[in-house]
Amino acid sequence: MFLNTLTPKFYVALTGTSSLISGLILIFEWWYFRKYGTSFIEQVSVSHLRPLLGECKVWRNPLNLFRGAEYSRYTWVTGKEPLTYYDMNLSAQDHQTFFTCDTQQLKPEDTVMQKAWRERNPQTRIRAAYQAIELNHECAAAYVLLAEEEATTIIEAERLFKQALKFGTAVSIKPQTHTHTYILTITLAYSGKDTNLLVYIKRRLAMCARKLGRIKEAVKMMRDLMKEFPLLGMLNIHENLLEALLELQAYADVQAVLAKYDGHILISAFSSLLSDISLPKSATICYTSALLKARAVSDKFSPEAASRRGLSTAEMNAVEAIHRAVEFNPHVPKYLLEMKSLILPPEHILKRGDSEAVAYAFFHLQHWKRAEGALNLLHCTWEGTFRIIPYPLEKGHLFYPYPGCTETADRELLPSFHEVSVYPKKELPFFILFTAGLCSFTAMLAMLTHQFPDLMGVFVKAFFSTLFAPLGFFADKMENFMPSCLWYQLTRI
Repeated sequence: MFLNTLTPKFYVALTGTSSLISGLILIFEWWYFRKYGTSFIEQVSVSHLRPLLGECKVWRNPLNLFRGAEYSRYTWVTGKEPLTYYDMNLSAQDHQTFFTCDTQQLKPEDTVMQKAWRERNPQTRIRAAYQAIELNHECAAAYVLLAEEEATTIIEAERLFKQALKFGTAVSIKPQTHTHTYILTITLAYSGKDTNLLVYIKRRLAMCARKLGRIKEAVKMMRDLMKEFPLLGMLNIHENLLEALLELQAYADVQAVLAKYDGHILISAFSSLLSDISLPKSATICYTSALLKARAVSDKFSPEAASRRGLSTAEMNAVEAIHRAVEFNPHVPKYLLEMKSLILPPEHILKRGDSEAVAYAFFHLQHWKRAEGALNLLHCTWEGTFRIIPYPLEKGHLFYPYPGCTETADRELLPSFHEVSVYPKKELPFFILFTAGLCSFTAMLAMLTHQFPDLMGVFVKAFFSTLFAPLGFFADKMENFMPSCLWYQLTRI
């Protein structure tokens, strides 16, 4: 009876506590999304739990090239395919997700474009895009596909993207007779496919302006896009902005962007399971931060002078920033120092992997070269990171242990002619290799001697006869060449 009396109260208390915790989690998740533009739960699962479980998530490369105007040119010149089927398949899935309506009442041109994104052959995709334009000459998604894949120059791609923007904006904002209807139309249009399509088009137009040398215009377009859609931070438009600002050498503006996006993720809710570790969102943020600090001291940095007098505070900050960047992605320095050849970056990257290193170095190597002495400082200090983390797969210093699944994922993202960078290198000292080989050889000889004693006896005699044949030949020659008395005296000695 006592238990029966307490049970309802217990369940009421338990239900109230669960509701309170759920409400707090919901409020925190809403606040985190408003501030950082991404889900806290997803960030924790992707950045912390998945590496521990051996899973690696790939991300859309924010600076990916144009297939028709850039990737195809590489294929025409070299005969090699810069993109893997796995990478292109991920892009097809992205386009289907971004540009496809969620409603069941699809327009005919939308149905055609759904199939177009899934087609493996580029010419089939292009024909499908023209078919969609025949059905509706204002099909913005079709112009996007043509700009990406059929345009052979950036100027042509920009022209097609401007057409897509014109038709995409016309679809999204259609003035109505009454004011309240007008507002409702905008709200509905900006809540699904049209929003993704507009953001994608404006971003690619900004990238066209950047590639065509209109850098200030590109920066303005990127800033306007980030203000217009502040909740789409997961698209990493700020990485495009950082690269453009570095090209302008607007280092104060770069620092301001870093101050906003190089935040610390405090896992206080899971402190019993995970330690508080600051995790930058990408190698771009980490290495850009290191570049700014290195730039402040690199022009006067000398390793000989530093070894005599020690590092100054500014030099120490720069070295620590480099170590932090190298720990996050250890593959980048070899590309920046041109110890390893670069290839065209893939359309998707794996954070902390070789694919991310290729993508970062492809666009940012020029910015490191522009900062006098920065590459020299990197060359002198980057390998010191590995002394801090002797067992990177087991324990990190500033970050979680390096995920062991990056090699497999990078091999699927990067073309077969590229030698994938592996970290940590699984190299053993020569002495260990020699000892292991000698022991294995001795064990094999012992087994063969035990199984085939007569045959091994013949083999050993033949081996030693062959081995000492040159020595016997040399002795005979010496005996013939030297006087017999001298040879007799030598043998007595």
